[in-house]
This record gives sequence, structure tokens and C-alpha cells, in this order.
Amino acid sequence: MNPMLASIAAFIGVAGLIGAVAVLLSSGKSGSVENRLSVLAGKKPALEQASMSRDILMREGVSGLAAMMAQLFERFANLRLLYLQADLSMKPETFAAITLVSGLAGVGAATMSALPAPLYPVIGLATATLPIAWMLWRRSRRFKKFASQMPGAMELIARALRSGHSLASGLHVVCTEMAEPISKEFNIAYEEQNLGIPIEQSLKNLYRRMPNLDFKFFSTAVAIQRQCGGDLAEILDKISHIIRERFRIIGQVQALTGEGRISGVVLMLLPIALFFAVWHLNEEYVMVLFTDELGRKMVAVAVVLQLLGAVAIKKIIQIKV
Repeated sequence: MNPMLASIAAFIGVAGLIGAVAVLLSSGKSGSVENRLSVLAGKKPALEQASMSRDILMREGVSGLAAMMAQLFERFANLRLLYLQADLSMKPETFAAITLVSGLAGVGAATMSALPAPLYPVIGLATATLPIAWMLWRRSRRFKKFASQMPGAMELIARALRSGHSLASGLHVVCTEMAEPISKEFNIAYEEQNLGIPIEQSLKNLYRRMPNLDFKFFSTAVAIQRQCGGDLAEILDKISHIIRERFRIIGQVQALTGEGRISGVVLMLLPIALFFAVWHLNEEYVMVLFTDELGRKMVAVAVVLQLLGAVAIKKIIQIKV
């Protein structure tokens, strides 16, 4: 296939994807129009009319890219949750603009480097995913830090309970004495229960934002203690001791599997580095992989085998404790 035709086909595919997303978002607009007509016709209850009017005012308050991002986040709740879990300070439309600029910058860099034309869409997509990868890395880092702070938080709450304070006061101690992210998340739960939300529900909301198994043990212990009674302070001390022991075992496992992790990284990066090295030395020799039908099949098989190898190595070195 001609490299120019491959680039045109990739551009048409990306344009079709953008069009599909636009159609998906426009369907939400039609739904809001139908809801508004139902309100005007008196087919909606009074309470639903009030809530819908507020939603309509909020939607009409934003425009342009902000409106598109708001509708996208509204339609896909997991995107909103992912954004909250990463705790990004920028607006969603700003993040979308950064992602788009990163993709265009990748295509521009590939053009200036005189790379093969079929690689332009690949490099553009790869650079466009860099902000998303950064957001996922930030989210993963918050999860790990939250998990490492859980034993200390439960010990603080246990001490507060032994000194005669309530569970809500124990949550407030965590908010004031510990660093982020656990102080911020516990402060949200503390404010929710101050506003009248049951503490069990506020802890469930916290678990939805920070899906940590140790926190699930904590919230379950709180729910059982409020229903059946018992010494919650002693339970929290035992849970914190178990968490610290598990962290110790995880550290030993990571030390024993360090060689396997490094080997996996080398095996994944070596074919890519070798490809660019050979392309720099003899471009015509490498271009056969893109111009010949058998070469394209070999590239596809190589990518699939690389992914399967990465999954296999991850399964070998990832030991659950």
C-alpha cells in the first residue's frame, strides 16, 4: 500500500471516530430537548421539573469545548470518577486541549524528523495518550500513598476512640494531623456526615473515590460496630497491624521479583530500539515491513506477540499478597 494512502486512511478513521463521538454527544442534546418539551406539556412531576430546570440552567451556562466536555463527563460517569481520583486541578476542557495539542505536536515532530508517513498517525496517537498516561500515573500514585497512610489513620482513630471521642471526631483528627491524600478524602467524608449524610454512606462514597481494600475493611468494621456494638478501637488496631505485615511481605516479594521486572522492561523495549536503530542505518531495509503485504502482517503479529509477552511477564512477577 502507498504510504500516502495509508495516511489518508488513518486520517479518515480518526475523523470517523470524532464524528461518532459528536453524534453520541448530540444524542444527549436531543434527550434534553425532549425532557424540556415534557416539562412544558406538564407530563413531568413538580419535583422532577425543578431538578430538570436546574440541570438545564447548568448545561446552558457552559458553551463551546466546556459544554462538550461536560456532556462527555455526564454521559460517561467513569471519566468523571477517573478525573476525581487523579485529583487534577485543571478543568476538563483544559486537559482535553492539552491532549489534542500533544497529538498534533507528535505529528509535527514526526514530519520534521522525516519519518515514514505510515508512522504519523501512530506517533500522533502515542503522544496524545501521554497526558492520559500522566493522569493514570497520578491516580495510581494517590492510591499507593493513600494505602500507605491507612495504618496510621486507623491508629489515630483508635486512639481518639480510647480517649472518649466519637468516630466523627476521629475522622476529624485524621483530617488535621495527616497529609494528603488521606486528609483530603477523610475531610470530605467528615463534612458529608456533618451535613446529615449517614457516616456509613459517607464512607461508601469515600471508598468509591479511593477503592482501597484496607479502607473497605475499615468501613465494614465501622458498619458492623454501629449495628452490633463492640470495641472498635481494638478492631482498628488489629487491622492496622495486619496491613503493616502485608506491606512488609509485599516489600520482600518486590525485592525477589526485581530481576523479572527489569527483564520484562528490557524485552519490551529492545525490539522497538532495534527497529529505530536499523531504520536509521538502512531505511529501505525497514520500509519493506510497511510497503509489502507480508511485512505488514509480520508487524501486526509482532505487536500482538509483544502484548502477549507483556501480559505473561506481568502475571509471572505480580504476586498478590
